[in-house]
Amino acid sequence: MLAKIFVCFFAGMGAGLGTGFAGMSAAAAISPMLITFLGMEAYQAVGIALASDVLASAVSAWTYGKNKNLDIKNGAVMMAAVLLFTLAGSYVSSFVPNRTMGGFSMFMTLMMGIKFIVRPVMTTKESSEQCDLKQRLIRSILSGMLVGFICGFVGAGGGMMMLLVLTSLLGYDLKTAVGTSVFIMTFTAFTGSVSHFAIGGIGDLTCLVLCVLSTLLWARVAARFANKAEPAVLNRAAGVVLTVLGVVMVGFQYLG
Repeated sequence: MLAKIFVCFFAGMGAGLGTGFAGMSAAAAISPMLITFLGMEAYQAVGIALASDVLASAVSAWTYGKNKNLDIKNGAVMMAAVLLFTLAGSYVSSFVPNRTMGGFSMFMTLMMGIKFIVRPVMTTKESSEQCDLKQRLIRSILSGMLVGFICGFVGAGGGMMMLLVLTSLLGYDLKTAVGTSVFIMTFTAFTGSVSHFAIGGIGDLTCLVLCVLSTLLWARVAARFANKAEPAVLNRAAGVVLTVLGVVMVGFQYLG
């Protein structure tokens, strides 16, 4: 029991910090730890991770929104496209044999962490808001289609893909990008967790509660710090958190 509490606490801490700082999906951090250290079935671990993502992303989105670092209009449009094309990607992937892309989310987390340290996103909110609204709306739809299809086909990487798209293609400043990303993930994670529990059941209720509470706590801490931090500090903090999580997750995958 003590080992379970320890693993769930640190899994939630990693997931919460990743969510609050950089909009990372909790599934990327929680699933490998539950599978590696508790021997949990992968499907059940993903369901717990997605459930942990819902409240953590929601409280993070609320914190970013309260600090005016959230684009709900374009975020909602992108979310609709992501949900629709995730289904399309999942359908197409069912026809592709022997997919070997399971480590996509882990390597992307690591690469994004290094990217934030080496090439920080220094776009200001003022400059990002100068973008034509119609053009941004069209880009949001196309980006959501791309992110959704890739996530459905690969099965992971949604939070990192959205953050990359929002900062690189849509020109968001880092805070607004993270805020919009966690807003979208609140709904995508809810959809995913409900479907997982409906198909496979809730499973280990103790692990579920511990992971949800730990992820929620650390996501709140990280989101509050992120909204007060200077862009350069936030880039470094997000970069360090993602790099460490990426290294740990790759280690779990190939050394565990």
